Amino acid sequence: MRTVDQPVPSLHVPPSRFISFRPRFSSMPRPNFTAVTQFTFEGFSIFGWQYRLLLFVVFLVLYLLTLASNALILTVIRLNRQLHTPMYFFLSVLSVSETCYTVAIIPRMLSSLLSPQQAISIPGCATQLFFYLVFGISNCFLLTAMGYDRYVAICNPLRYSVIMGKRTCIRLASGSWSIGLSTAITQVSSVFSLPFCDSNVISHFFCDIRPLMKLACADTTIKELVTLLISLCVLVLPMVLVFISYVLIVSTILKMASADGRKKAFATCASHLTVVVVHYGCTSFIYLKPKSQNSLQDRLISVTYTVITPLLNPVVYSLRNKEVKEALLRTLGKKPLSQF
Repeated sequence: MRTVDQPVPSLHVPPSRFISFRPRFSSMPRPNFTAVTQFTFEGFSIFGWQYRLLLFVVFLVLYLLTLASNALILTVIRLNRQLHTPMYFFLSVLSVSETCYTVAIIPRMLSSLLSPQQAISIPGCATQLFFYLVFGISNCFLLTAMGYDRYVAICNPLRYSVIMGKRTCIRLASGSWSIGLSTAITQVSSVFSLPFCDSNVISHFFCDIRPLMKLACADTTIKELVTLLISLCVLVLPMVLVFISYVLIVSTILKMASADGRKKAFATCASHLTVVVVHYGCTSFIYLKPKSQNSLQDRLISVTYTVITPLLNPVVYSLRNKEVKEALLRTLGKKPLSQF
């Protein structure tokens, strides 16, 4: 028996016996981490200087053409009362949205091509992601509204002016912008509530959701699931609605007795359908596919819907349209070809 005066023997555990357990993922930042205050883009830095310079020239030309063609479309629609219809109202709204969309992405991309190590602050990255999502998601629903407009025009032409009144068009456009705004606020708040540490190189040429989540030093499983569900809502739902619209449109066109009427109806829808396929096809491939290790492939596909599609809209959907071309000639003070 030990007396009161006897010292209590100390337990000595060798240092090697201590077990330091740290989960791979945690909701809190890792200890001994380096907090990230700014990001850099990997972009196309794997290419040599000559190739980056070539890409800079190509993307700059496409960017300027996009701005010029969208400005031209807005001017022509504004100055010609014959184009003050629901179809061209949505075209003008889409042109504004596409212009803002490209301004949010391409200038920074061009700058990164010339200076690959140029940094962007976390607030700057959040701002870019916010506007990218606002206008990108708005475009998805604007294309859906345009599909509905074509459905009403072809399947219910006698009530077209009643159904597609000014108030309805404004509501559809406002709804598209509201969905884009609310989704952007939700996604940006979710992504930038994550802690970023150690690595600060984004495997992309702009601030996007998935590349940013890869840099987080916390568990992103739930946030990735939420992002997938949101992607399904803003990509698959509009695609399904457009598909249903075109099934009804095609069935109505095939019932037309006049061959000229069928040809004109198909020509009216062909441009919109082309833009829809390119836009939804590329974005769905990026946001609905499983995680990919080939980030360069993702970047090259992203070029399609960030650089090429915004130019494709005014060229395919508007400038090839006979009414727009005749309105453009009238704006320039020349007689339309149909008057010769």
